[in-house]
Amino acid sequence: MMRWRSLGVVTLTLAVAACADGKKSPAGLHFPDGDPTAGQQAFLDLRCHSCHWVRDLDLPPPVADPTVPVILGGKVTAELTDGALITAIVDPSHAISPRYRQEQVGLGGLSRMGDYSDAMTVRQLVDLVAFLHDQYEVVPGMGQKPFR
Repeated sequence: MMRWRSLGVVTLTLAVAACADGKKSPAGLHFPDGDPTAGQQAFLDLRCHSCHWVRDLDLPPPVADPTVPVILGGKVTAELTDGALITAIVDPSHAISPRYRQEQVGLGGLSRMGDYSDAMTVRQLVDLVAFLHDQYEVVPGMGQKPFR
């Protein structure tokens, strides 16, 4: 009897946790494959390079002042999800890493990154995510963690 009760509690806990995010849940998110080459062009067209370096890519240098220390690409310990990249692009204030000095990446708890919701097409977002995925190399057990 105790075993079944424990199983019921575990099941209920998992069910509540799965529903905890409600309408903000990533469940069911599917992002189509994009074109990394078109994504690099979107990166330039949207002037993302004005603030961000992309590791190992020869792009125009950032001009932001103060500089933004967020360098995109490189080695990470876990694969970045579409959801993590989309969130970082469309809601950059959602999670600002504490490893950066606040004044370099945000003001008043908000990211310095602008709102691109009126400037970016869905196709550009799809391709930009594909471009960014191509910039990261997963190396398990390495020290640097991916942003979330």
